[in-house]
Amino acid sequence: MQSTGTMQRTGGRTAAAPVPTHCPYCALQCGMNLTPADGGTVEVSERADFPVNRGALCGKGRTAPAVLASGARLTSPLVRSDDGALVPAGWDEALDRIARNLVRTRAEYGADALGVFGGGGLTNEKAYALGKFARVVLGTSQIDYNGRFCMSSAAAAGTRAFGLDRGLPFPLEDIPKTGCVILVGSNPAETMPPALRYFSELRENGGTLIVVDPRRTRTAEQADLHLAPRPGTDLALALGLLHLVVAEGRVDEAYVEERTAGWEEARAAAMAHWPEYVERITGVPVPELREAVRLFCAPDAAMVLTARGPEQQAKGTDTVGAWINLCLATGRAGRPRSGYGCLTGQGNGQGGREHGQKADQLPGYRKLTDPAARRHVAGVWGVDPDSLPGPGRSAYELLDALGTDVRSLLVMGSNPVVSAPRAAHVEGRLRSLDFLAVCDVVLSETAELADVVLPVTQWAEETGTTTSLEGRVLLRRRAITPPDGVRGDLEVLHGLAGRLGVEKGFPTEPEEVFEELRRASAGGPADYSGIDYGRLAEENGVFWPCPGAGAGAGAGAGDGPVPHPGTPHPGTSNPGTPHPGTPRLFLDRFATADGRARFVPVAHRPSAEEPDAEYPVLLTTGRVVAQYQSGAQTRRVAELNAAAPGPFVELHPRLAARLGAAEGDPLAVVSRRGRAVAPARITTGIRPDTVFMPFHWPGEGRANTLTNPALDPTSRMPEFKVCAVRVETVPR
Repeated sequence: MQSTGTMQRTGGRTAAAPVPTHCPYCALQCGMNLTPADGGTVEVSERADFPVNRGALCGKGRTAPAVLASGARLTSPLVRSDDGALVPAGWDEALDRIARNLVRTRAEYGADALGVFGGGGLTNEKAYALGKFARVVLGTSQIDYNGRFCMSSAAAAGTRAFGLDRGLPFPLEDIPKTGCVILVGSNPAETMPPALRYFSELRENGGTLIVVDPRRTRTAEQADLHLAPRPGTDLALALGLLHLVVAEGRVDEAYVEERTAGWEEARAAAMAHWPEYVERITGVPVPELREAVRLFCAPDAAMVLTARGPEQQAKGTDTVGAWINLCLATGRAGRPRSGYGCLTGQGNGQGGREHGQKADQLPGYRKLTDPAARRHVAGVWGVDPDSLPGPGRSAYELLDALGTDVRSLLVMGSNPVVSAPRAAHVEGRLRSLDFLAVCDVVLSETAELADVVLPVTQWAEETGTTTSLEGRVLLRRRAITPPDGVRGDLEVLHGLAGRLGVEKGFPTEPEEVFEELRRASAGGPADYSGIDYGRLAEENGVFWPCPGAGAGAGAGAGDGPVPHPGTPHPGTSNPGTPHPGTPRLFLDRFATADGRARFVPVAHRPSAEEPDAEYPVLLTTGRVVAQYQSGAQTRRVAELNAAAPGPFVELHPRLAARLGAAEGDPLAVVSRRGRAVAPARITTGIRPDTVFMPFHWPGEGRANTLTNPALDPTSRMPEFKVCAVRVETVPR
């Protein structure tokens, strides 16, 4: 599986055959073909056989090979010299320096003074190996990843309600077949453009689209109904809609009785949020609330899909829970073409949280606090279960502890200097470390602070698996050989483990790592044991849970009756037949002990930081179509920079008039945590009490300088999506 594309004769010359693979960016994981080209790069072409994008690619996917160019990426390890500069070094020198400093820190301060920070873009193999490295080699509990900043509130709410978190419990292909979709805090027209076709097809088929967003985004312009709540009030909005469902007699009483628990308490909580009260909180007029309920309840099937808008709040878990309650009360979960789903953001945001790089989890989405889970995984790893550390700090709490409790840090596939909330503070904590090592493709803003930087391979240069927002496990294939001086992350972990006294257990071949991951996940909620590289290549991906032949579904819920261990999956002819995978969850039961979904009573509460006289305006943040996440890679692509060259402050004409600001004028946005400056972009497509900034850039326009690290008590998600600011004009 590691070989590059085969060669074929065409017109008297030898040409490379296209290699089918997947995009390195968002969680759609669009299919694409890569053909090796001159100069060690690849050409991207359409791959129509992959059902998710059917050949369509956004600008980021089309231009991804630009980051392979030597001028854009790292090709040699760098070490910090005595004069403070980062200078090229050999691999042995770089790895020796990392190992030496990790040993010194552990000897002086203990294992938990070592920290590991991963990424939602790492393959399943890398995420698995990184979690194992932290717990087995370093012996530290201090590991988390940037996926905590993306979809952790939805994961917590889904687990609480359904007993299992998988971003979408159904394939994307079901969206055009439903009757109504409420899309909450998501802008796929810019964040994952090939997905927009599903919502267009929904409307072409006679369905309706409701978009909930304080901005009139490109996605909202496609909606049948756009609700524009005040940032931070999505919880009240969902409760107001549920109140109307009850008041108008639209509850599916038979479904609630048969398939759920906890309805009376959730009903009582919702009835305290009458329409006029919700209008005062959210700014959404009562007639629009009633119309939303009518559109959602009219068809036989409907869905609610959330993204970062409602999730990146200090009450994000309860907010998502309120939208799930709406689905449950109307019988819109665990039924064909219906359900609640989360539009996961990062390329492997789903798989990244399933296999051990999260502070509280072991592979297979097992709980680190579960003795049986510890025994199973420890058995696969060949260690004593008691040697495994307990849960550590969540992502922001880990970053906040740098330089004090955590003295040395290994970062793999993340750029928290740009992406973390209260980013200036996080940058200061990184600078205060005794030692920092970063593995990355490019010299990111975080890598610039490191003592050692290791240049690692990227998607076209390596094989590995990812898990898309549908829960579809996919195979990325290596198309070209990486440049001299560049190694894979698995090679890095192998080299460090050996230097730290662990000679076995960290193979460098991705397929070998995946085979171990299969065993470690077997019987867990995210059971991959029935999946192998051969199936992934032949079947265009496999949906988990997919237990091994003769085993039951570890998640406890699938397309048919839940199989018991040792019996074939429904529809198979004998115990040796491979499990087909599980495209649709919960159709017969939920993944709870009694098979019932759980209502959770929730109530509106203010955001952690509300506007006041000193900071009278709300800030919300997000993405633009031509950049991705912290921009570490996309900001190195000329075509993307031409389309989105820098940050901006989006504001309403009424706010601009009060400030005396014109289009393009520099504006300072000031919060209790800092100040960011960017040009004004004036539009009627945003609420007058709100400004918006994209978060892809460092420097004076860094939006996350301003954002609030207040944490959700359950998911530990920071409140990126709402904070109080003031806006000031800046002399040119």
